[in-house]
Amino acid sequence: MADSTPKPSSSVKLVLLGEAAVGKSSLVLRFVNNDFQENKEPTIGAAFLTQKCNLPTRTIKFEIWDTAGQERFASLAPMYYRNAQSALVVYDLTKPTSLIKAKHWVAELQRQASPGIVIALVGNKLDLTNEAGASNSLGDDAESDAADGEDVDGDARKVSTAEAQSYAEEEGLLFFETSAKLGTNVTEVFTAIANAIPETSLKGIRGPGAAAAPARTEDPSRVNLTGPRDSASKEGCAC
Repeated sequence: MADSTPKPSSSVKLVLLGEAAVGKSSLVLRFVNNDFQENKEPTIGAAFLTQKCNLPTRTIKFEIWDTAGQERFASLAPMYYRNAQSALVVYDLTKPTSLIKAKHWVAELQRQASPGIVIALVGNKLDLTNEAGASNSLGDDAESDAADGEDVDGDARKVSTAEAQSYAEEEGLLFFETSAKLGTNVTEVFTAIANAIPETSLKGIRGPGAAAAPARTEDPSRVNLTGPRDSASKEGCAC
């Protein structure tokens, strides 16, 4: 007889940081709604979404703050990553300067965010590289060429896997290359984060110690991917 005992549920605050147009909102939209919008409007300030990830021994409810990447909103970032247990720092595989900005965000998180925060470095837009037709793992030949930073067969990749992965290992970050458009590795990123969150930093969803969401000013032009908070939750993900 199957064990019907409910699994413990915990809420995890997660923030997305990165340069504008690297695909932060598209990654969240793919994770929450399994959807992709080709011409996504820029996020204004930040958007809030939730999604559950079911692990074998517990359920993680991600409370996701998708921050705007434009420089004029950078000063607001500490309001969103304060008390966050996890962060996705996103860059564009076709834009080397976006990795430089990602490293800036990693350094800021390490300096000012909560101790022990789980950070994932995510290279997005894998669909624009020559690995797009491959499975979630890179092909041997493509991986070799990408590691050398070569532009082969019209490959738009400008940031090699080796460079970013080496940096992630040095800084103790999770590392993934994703395609929000194709869905490649998106669920895997959030599942890896959920598994990496220490038990000691987890809070029950209804527990009195749950961190409150930062205050925000509503703007009719701000992007909110799923509408009100209570309608944004999903009962599960493909984790």
